[in-house]
Amino acid sequence: MPKSTILLDYSRCDPSLCEEGMCAAAKVCDRKVLRQEAPGEMPDVYPNMCLGCTECLKACPTGAIRKMQ
Repeated sequence: MPKSTILLDYSRCDPSLCEEGMCAAAKVCDRKVLRQEAPGEMPDVYPNMCLGCTECLKACPTGAIRKMQ
């Protein structure tokens, strides 16, 4: 059975809506599936590290993250 992972919809992602331009979803991810180099920049996604916990989905203010099966 394939594991769950996340997908980031870059058309909905807007780091300026997160506190100090830092991706709220990246802040809650202990595995660093989402990584942001600098405030205001789009986060990079490393789905192979995802455990499917969905904490990032709850934290994203724009709903730009989706769970994939």
